[in-house]
Amino acid sequence: MRFSVFQVSRRGGRETNEDRMGYCFTREAGLFALADGMGGHPEGEVAAQIALQTLAALFQQEARPVIPDPQRFLQEAIIVAHQQLLRYAASKGLSDTPRTTVVACILQGNQAWWAHCGDSRLYLVRSSKLIARTRDHSYSELQEALGRVSRGGEPFNRNVLFTCLGSPGRPMVDGQGPLVLEAADRLLLCSDGLWGSVEDDEIVQHLADQPISEAVPELVEQALRRGGARSDNVTVLAVEWEGEGEPSGDTTQSLGNSGFATTIQGALDADLVAAMDEEEIERSVREINEAIRVRSAANRR
Repeated sequence: MRFSVFQVSRRGGRETNEDRMGYCFTREAGLFALADGMGGHPEGEVAAQIALQTLAALFQQEARPVIPDPQRFLQEAIIVAHQQLLRYAASKGLSDTPRTTVVACILQGNQAWWAHCGDSRLYLVRSSKLIARTRDHSYSELQEALGRVSRGGEPFNRNVLFTCLGSPGRPMVDGQGPLVLEAADRLLLCSDGLWGSVEDDEIVQHLADQPISEAVPELVEQALRRGGARSDNVTVLAVEWEGEGEPSGDTTQSLGNSGFATTIQGALDADLVAAMDEEEIERSVREINEAIRVRSAANRR
């Protein structure tokens, strides 16, 4: 598997940057993920970090060296990340649970799968065309899809989400794929700090006209300028698909003897993150599989 990647995160007019991003890969599969910790709830940056660490840990456990069922993996891993946030809040005695959005993508073979919860987005651009884009779990996008307008004609608040990780109820996770990739396809994962200030057609144009190493910084700077003093944090991770085959020499070196590499590092502080051992992960996955089995059996009746 051959790919190039460029990622950047910039703090806007906020006190802290609660966005997190990263990727991990084997010789035959890659996981790319981004999370945006939610303001108005405690420790958003911790929520985003826990979400990414959970995805990375599960990917390392399951990619041997490929993921048998990538879409199922994404659905299950995101729910496990949600459960980790609930456990973390309980272990710390928090009155409210840290919350985050998440978007994640797996590249494997010559195909892509992705899933998301909240309003962090994925764009897939081929040549100068937008091939796919996630749909936000926000009331504004829902009402727009239904063709509705709010009373008085005022737009709905795009920041109001109806699902996220860490919420009291089970989060909604939407997934897509597989989609067959072509050489030079570009995928962009981003927080709402980007798309809230830069239109989709501008994002597509930048990705189509420039290398991702030039397009991404320009898009981020554009979003910060337009947001002004009150700009949201802007985080972007972009990937260019270069095709199947052996990774480049630099990538192969970074894999080391384990055959696995990641940019998703440990927690900001070990005390901030709930412990997650293999037994706990496996228990969570068993619980999810049992819930899926029960639901499937009920639907067949």
